[in-house]
Amino acid sequence: MRAAQKGNAEALDQLLRRHHDKVWGICRRLAGNDADALDATQEALIALATRLNRFDGKSRFTTWLYRVTTNACLDELRRRDRRPLVGLDAEVEVVDLSATPVDGLVADRLLIDAALARLPEEFRVAVVLRDLLDLDYAEISEILDIPPGTVRSRIARGRAALANFITPGNQTDSSGRQNL
Repeated sequence: MRAAQKGNAEALDQLLRRHHDKVWGICRRLAGNDADALDATQEALIALATRLNRFDGKSRFTTWLYRVTTNACLDELRRRDRRPLVGLDAEVEVVDLSATPVDGLVADRLLIDAALARLPEEFRVAVVLRDLLDLDYAEISEILDIPPGTVRSRIARGRAALANFITPGNQTDSSGRQNL
């Protein structure tokens, strides 16, 4: 990392390759689909390369990496929301996983991805950073630049909503309220 900060192109290439899978994993879970995750991953890697000189070493490199990645992904999602959906039908087809012949792990992953996509952004980000990246509350607080109590609240509310989304036959909205 220090060599890359000093302008060593080979060190930068190795740094980006070493962390590519982590960046992709964060973007995939936050974006909810491969196409947007690829765009967000590319933006995050560009941001890492161009802003590497801003890393001051006051936190762990991975904490800074997660912050840059999360911000790049959220920026990409905001751009996506502003783009017109030309040629797409207004209704989205819901996939019935029980009718799909897939391995149990794949079905579970698809279910989790679908549930994560239904969460509001603020809850989804906190849950992904905690439960999928196993970051502690202090790291998440630093990455998102919010108080630890807010992190706890978002994770708790996000987990509750996820549990409602995943429980068979349970129809709830993103706030966890029962839909009638």
